[in-house]
Amino acid sequence: MDEPCVGTSMTEFARPDDVKSMTNFEIGRTCQCIPDPLISIPGPLSLSSAPWIPHGADRISCLPDAILRNIVARLPPKDAARTAVLASRWRPLWRSAPLVLIDTHLLPDYGARGPLIVGARYPRAVTDAVSRILATHPGPFRCVHLTCSVMDEHQDELESWLDILAAKGVQELVFVNRPWPIDLDLPATIFRCTSLVRLYLGFWRFPNTDGAIPRPAAFPNLRELFLSCTTVNEWDIAFMLEKSPVLELLMISGRPAFSTLHLASDSLRCVLIPVTFFDEIVVVNCPRLERLCQCAFVIPTKLTIGHAPKLCILGYLKAGRNTISVVGN
Repeated sequence: MDEPCVGTSMTEFARPDDVKSMTNFEIGRTCQCIPDPLISIPGPLSLSSAPWIPHGADRISCLPDAILRNIVARLPPKDAARTAVLASRWRPLWRSAPLVLIDTHLLPDYGARGPLIVGARYPRAVTDAVSRILATHPGPFRCVHLTCSVMDEHQDELESWLDILAAKGVQELVFVNRPWPIDLDLPATIFRCTSLVRLYLGFWRFPNTDGAIPRPAAFPNLRELFLSCTTVNEWDIAFMLEKSPVLELLMISGRPAFSTLHLASDSLRCVLIPVTFFDEIVVVNCPRLERLCQCAFVIPTKLTIGHAPKLCILGYLKAGRNTISVVGN
């Protein structure tokens, strides 16, 4: 696949090798920020290593359905589906347990080699398996991480996936586009996923919220929003803050398409910006904001604090690179 020119979403006028290195660095950093799912990576499942049980008593199957469903929901998808062959008691449990789908667990090594970087071979079978699992499991979907598919080659499936995720009540979604291209259009179908509590997006072009977005679009349950190397405009951030009334954590990583970040939210408690490309960060009105953290500055950044009475952690600050203006309380 040809490598596209990279604009403001990564860097301008960079050589292809430099862009690959930068992109792989961002992929690694994005994956480091992904929350660990409540799921167990499998060890050897051999009956020969199991302790001897007198009279073949199966005490696990005697547990209530709610506990068994919780056990199944903490297994990787392949092993969770296999529990259906254990006994008739287990047969309906996978379909009735909340789905936890981590697509790297569909790889032969369960993703042990780390994130799939630019240039790595793409496991096409994973995308087919994801489509089958999403279609056959009735939901609800507790946690879905999709990070190792080349989304550009499956654009017809993207909206279908998001429609299914919305219909089956996905609560946590990690949706990372495998470059190239590094700024593929994120389908506006994402706004139908109103059940989301956590949303992590990587390497997308965010839908234009100043355009044809459904008026009822809102995220009434969203508490964490992470945007990594996602082309997003200032009005998109304002839209997400307005439509997410219980949002507590906002993380923005990578180079945005605007220079001044305005923050106004009644619920926001923590803002994390690993590398700052903003000329200015303005806290307009955040009555619950406690932490505004930045790890590194690419350019000098001005911080303007309006109304943030609970702000107690402000960093990292560097002499000569930051100016702070407090205009409110």
